[in-house]
Amino acid sequence: MLIEFRLKNFRSFRDEAALSLVASADTLLLNENTAPTGIASIPRVARSAAIYGPNASGKTNLLRGLLEMQNMVVQSAVVLPSQQHPIQPFRLAKDTLASPTLFEATIAIDGIRYQYGFEATPSRIWAEWLLVYQSAKPQVWFDRRYDSATDHDEFKFGAGFKGNKRVWQEATRPNALFLSVAIQLNSEQLRPLYDWFAEDLVVFLDGAHIPDTYSTQKLEDPAWAKRIRSFLTSADIAISNIHVHKMDGFQTTFKIDGATGAASEPRVERSEVQILRPRFTHIAGDDAAIMDFEDESQGTQKLFSLAGPLFDIIQRGKVLVVDELDRSLHALLVRHFIRVFNDPEVNTSGAQLIFSTHDTSQLDAEVLRRDQVWLVDKASDQSSALTPLLEFSPRKGEALERGYLRGRYGGVPILPNRLIEKVDLGS
Repeated sequence: MLIEFRLKNFRSFRDEAALSLVASADTLLLNENTAPTGIASIPRVARSAAIYGPNASGKTNLLRGLLEMQNMVVQSAVVLPSQQHPIQPFRLAKDTLASPTLFEATIAIDGIRYQYGFEATPSRIWAEWLLVYQSAKPQVWFDRRYDSATDHDEFKFGAGFKGNKRVWQEATRPNALFLSVAIQLNSEQLRPLYDWFAEDLVVFLDGAHIPDTYSTQKLEDPAWAKRIRSFLTSADIAISNIHVHKMDGFQTTFKIDGATGAASEPRVERSEVQILRPRFTHIAGDDAAIMDFEDESQGTQKLFSLAGPLFDIIQRGKVLVVDELDRSLHALLVRHFIRVFNDPEVNTSGAQLIFSTHDTSQLDAEVLRRDQVWLVDKASDQSSALTPLLEFSPRKGEALERGYLRGRYGGVPILPNRLIEKVDLGS
């Protein structure tokens, strides 16, 4: 479970922003929209969180920060010594260009709270830390700080952290995370935290172009095919059947020397592979037609592509992050999707959904609690700010959609009275 995500000096976020999923004291939809953590100090977290804001306000950058943190945890141990991380600081202030970017995630795994974070520039890690709450008092498992005077990383390890710490420390390059290196060198104690980033966090940044690969592969399992077909049917899509069409194709592999980054010989390998593509059967009276994936509407493509990951995420208690969940989907389908996560009878493993949207119809007390709504806005200096709806103290039963569209909570575009000035085109 994700408890909180923080970032600073990342793209449009100059100042620190924190997305917290900790449930408030509000009893509205408490059992439906929140899940128990097994942690006494943080008893419940939201099952879903919606992020609103005008275009170019920074919603995608917030979710991109989660993806960037995930990528660095998973990949930093295997990057080349000279390779740079694709971190982009806030570019519209001189003091932030050379400053490190901060990422920190607080996670609940089997009733234990992990607070892990790091500060990094494209070329090196400046700080990295892990606090573990096995009781109310945190234990510092490791703390790493770069000393510019000595040009070395200084490490401190807590008594609760076990293993070949010195070996892991010496193997950690300036541009690699200690967590990633320790996992490569068989740290079992850090495995649950690493696996959460590697396996339990699923991020789709472009909500309209989610790969269909996973759902297509799952169609070969009859049980999964039945689930996916049922999901599409429940969305009132006129599809009577789905099957896999197998085609012969080619796969091209580029061989790279991992130590030097140079291409080895032969540089390119081409091999025959079997390509799986979904096909959909539509029936109208006595007539039937089989459609390729590309012939379906964008909404159907998106629902199908989401179906496979959705069942896996719900079953395994993962965190799904989707940018612009409402793109190509009707508002009632978006609501249905949110309710899948907010239904404790369906979502029995504590899966979570974090999404950005422009669909204001979801600002409904029957769908989202007030602590599940977040707003992103841009200041005059073009920096983004993240604000919880609760900060505006909306009343119980308040018409949130109307209040939002009227600008009471911010997070809406400021439009002129006349969008297009009259132009004299002449005769």
